[in-house]
Amino acid sequence: MKFSINHPILYVMVSVLILVVLAQSVYFLVRAYRRALQIGMDKSRLKKTITSAALFTIAPAISILVGVVALAKSLGLPLPWLRLSIIGSLSYETIAAGSTLNELGLEMGAGISSASAFVTVAWVMTLGIVIGLVLTPLLSKKIQGGMKKLENMDKKWSEIFSNAMFLGMISAFLGYVFWDFASVFSGKISALIPALVMLSSAVLMLICGLLTKVLKARWITDYALPISLVGGMAMAIPITNWLG
Repeated sequence: MKFSINHPILYVMVSVLILVVLAQSVYFLVRAYRRALQIGMDKSRLKKTITSAALFTIAPAISILVGVVALAKSLGLPLPWLRLSIIGSLSYETIAAGSTLNELGLEMGAGISSASAFVTVAWVMTLGIVIGLVLTPLLSKKIQGGMKKLENMDKKWSEIFSNAMFLGMISAFLGYVFWDFASVFSGKISALIPALVMLSSAVLMLICGLLTKVLKARWITDYALPISLVGGMAMAIPITNWLG
C-alpha cells in the first residue's frame, strides 16, 4: 500500500482520539453546570458565562487553524489536526516539525512521501512536548509553592522572576529566528526574512495594544494574537518576494 500523509486511516484514527477528548469536555461541562445549579448559582448567569467563553475561544481557534493549514502541506491534515487540537502548542509544533524536516533534508512546504520520515517527524513532535505532561504533576506544586513563598517575601521580585521566566521561554524561540542572521553580513540577504516577519507581527501586536488603550476595547486583546499571526504570515509573502 502506497504511503500517503492524508490516507483515510489516519483521518479515522485522529477522529476517534478527538471525539474522545470532545466527549470528556462535554462530560465535565455538564457535571460543572449541574454542580453550579446545586450550590445555588443563577441559571441565566451560567448561560451567559458559557456563551461568553464559547465566543472568546474563537480568537485562539483562528491561530490554531492557521497553524494546521501551515503544517498541512508538509505533514498532511490529520497529524497537525491531532497535535493542535489536543495538546500541541502552535509555536512548538511548527519549530519541531520544521527542524526535523530540515535534518531529514526535506523542505517545509513539500509533502512527505516516505512513511519513515513521517513517523520521525511525528515522534519528535510528540516526545518533545510529552515531557511537560510528565513534569507538570511532579514539579508544578513545588514550583507554585516556591513562587507563592517568594511573592509573600517580596512581591516586586516575584513579578520580576515570573517575567524573567517568560522571557527565557520566548528567547528559546528567538534563537530559531536569528540562528542564520550572521550570514547577512556575508551577503545572504534572505536570512533577514524571519527577523522581518517577526518584526511585522510585533508591530501588529503593538498596534492592537494601542487600540485597546485608546478605544478602551478589551476584546481586542483576545484577537491580538491571531491578528499578529495572520498578519505576519501575510507579510511573509511580499518580504520573501523582495529578499528571497
